Amino acid sequence: MPHIRVMLDYFHPWPNSAGLYVARARRWYAAAGLDVELVVQDPGRGDTLEYLARGEVDFGIFPPNRLLARRAALGQPLVAVAAVNHRGLEAIQTTTSTGIIRPRDLAGRRLAYNPTPRGRAMVRHLVAADGGDPDAVVTVDAGSRELTVDDIEAGEADATFGNYWSWDALRGDLPEDSRLTWPVDEIGAPRYHSYLLGTSERLRDEQPSLVRDFLTVTARGYATAAGRPEATLEMLERVIPYFPRPLIARSLALIAPTWTDPQGRWGVIDEGRMGPYAHWLAENGAIAHDHGWQRSFTNSLLDVAA
Repeated sequence: MPHIRVMLDYFHPWPNSAGLYVARARRWYAAAGLDVELVVQDPGRGDTLEYLARGEVDFGIFPPNRLLARRAALGQPLVAVAAVNHRGLEAIQTTTSTGIIRPRDLAGRRLAYNPTPRGRAMVRHLVAADGGDPDAVVTVDAGSRELTVDDIEAGEADATFGNYWSWDALRGDLPEDSRLTWPVDEIGAPRYHSYLLGTSERLRDEQPSLVRDFLTVTARGYATAAGRPEATLEMLERVIPYFPRPLIARSLALIAPTWTDPQGRWGVIDEGRMGPYAHWLAENGAIAHDHGWQRSFTNSLLDVAA
């Protein structure tokens, strides 16, 4: 039975990984002849794609912009084989006490986020799309920290960008009616898959049946995670016991609908998202170029695409 290492998308498990945990807990991977280990990254050794590039994991979950950037700048033979999310998960968040009531009001205010080239480009895009002046936004470099609404109330910033509306934005003690959260795909962001599931071109080419079996079981896991939330919540509490049950439950309810496309299919990567997003990233200097973006993914190993 081959040992398969899968790296998750964050510093710790969260409900977006539920399908993988469900499939393993129900022993569906084992029944398919796969010994699956789920791991998280050590930031000191790089992100999920860095682990994939070194051959230290077999599959990983990652944002499409990072995949496109690596392929464009380094020519790394990494490829997406399934979509995990069919929406952008990021949001702009603030509180009612700041007086900010729409994205253009960020002009002249302190916005906390990780100012990567892609992050800066997205902030500028969102503020300009609402008629604001992106040059007037004051950047607060939050690095990998995810500030909460409580941090905003404490004066660390006036707003945040990058928190996930289905996870980070739910944290904090501030009452719901004092929060303002704007998912980026509702305020003018280009359409994109927040997370893709990928592997190396070598594994795809040399062991396509293994990749296909892994994807088939994973799709079943995600369908069950969405369809049986109570059982999924109980399972998630065993792998992320340090977060309160109501937070996990609410996050699961919000994230589960993003796992399938409008046709109800798990995994199918949308060319209509990947192409325009690659163009947008290149135009805004977030990746070196968008040439060959079509080769960055494949749907050919998914049952639904067969």
